[in-house]
Amino acid sequence: MLVAAAVCPSPPLLVPEVAAGAAPELDAARAACSDAIGVLAAARPDRLVVIGPAEQSGRGPHPQGARGSFRGFGVDVDVRLGPAGAETGAVQRELPPSLAVAGWLLARTQWSTAPVEGLGVGEPLEAERCLQVGEEIGALADRVALLVMGDASACRTLKAPGYLDERAAGFDAEVGRALGGADVAALKALDTGLAYELKAAGRAPWQVLAGAADGAALSGELLYEDAPYGVGYVVAAWS
Repeated sequence: MLVAAAVCPSPPLLVPEVAAGAAPELDAARAACSDAIGVLAAARPDRLVVIGPAEQSGRGPHPQGARGSFRGFGVDVDVRLGPAGAETGAVQRELPPSLAVAGWLLARTQWSTAPVEGLGVGEPLEAERCLQVGEEIGALADRVALLVMGDASACRTLKAPGYLDERAAGFDAEVGRALGGADVAALKALDTGLAYELKAAGRAPWQVLAGAADGAALSGELLYEDAPYGVGYVVAAWS
């Protein structure tokens, strides 16, 4: 059963070495992410599942200790997903960027509360399947927590990755309201087509969260909401 969730943005720019001189611009977002993960730890889950957007080749599951890297972003920074896991001898796929950012956040907060595993979900995954995946995750243990990575629209300004789209601000406002209020019905009802057009990479992970939280009666708190670089970033905690 889902007992807590943290929602965080997933840009590699959260890692100061990647952001370089612009790192202070996201200090407030980093602090909010740490607070949200603190809510997860306080819930004392039996298992933590990290969900984030991924390309087809980056989907999980990724076991505890799976490795990720920000070398593709020009910096010599490697991470693990939670503490080192049991060595199996099998070749593990590298974490997709969203889960690598999650690994960095967990290391920053010295996560040691519960075993960790990760799952990357592709942007095209239909809402119904997202909800099914969430239900399956919620049934993994008596006390499950989720760390949900993903960004809102990438179309808030002229210089945004997706250029300016006048629909983006309204979409992001609804996302912030739903995540801040733990509104499962609103997350289920997100317009998948609009989310795709607005390049909202968090849509599928948020709907996985909705599936896991269905019937859990959690309350939410919005810890951060802004659109630096024209991309919507939201941090929320559910407990």
